[in-house]
Amino acid sequence: MKIAIINGPNLNLLGKREPGIYGNLPFEEFLEQLKKIFTDIDISYFQSNIEGELIDELQKVGFNVDGIILNPGGYTHTSVAIGDAIAAITAPVIEVHISNVQAREDFRKISLVSANCAGTISGLGMTGYRLALEWFVFSKK
Repeated sequence: MKIAIINGPNLNLLGKREPGIYGNLPFEEFLEQLKKIFTDIDISYFQSNIEGELIDELQKVGFNVDGIILNPGGYTHTSVAIGDAIAAITAPVIEVHISNVQAREDFRKISLVSANCAGTISGLGMTGYRLALEWFVFSKK
């Protein structure tokens, strides 16, 4: 099984950025933990702060992987184009947010990508990525 994890803007700062919300663990370290747990899954990782690069990556992997875990960051609330890219590909997408976006500012309660995703996990910290991987494993059985 091949799963792509795609993270959007500012998620390159995990471990440094607002640790009270996002924790102290850099994503690359967390990714190594996931790879040790899910040894039967080929997990690729991509992060960009640039909307077009995220769309390019979705289009690049979206026909070649079994699933995508996407944290679009702030583009969740602003990018019709990322939502359109998800609709255009064949791989199912799970939208993941580390923080509980429903408990934050009002503008964060609106997602322009959720409607095209298989599901959304929000507010469970980095564990959301592990839960998304588990969904892909169990949904394929």
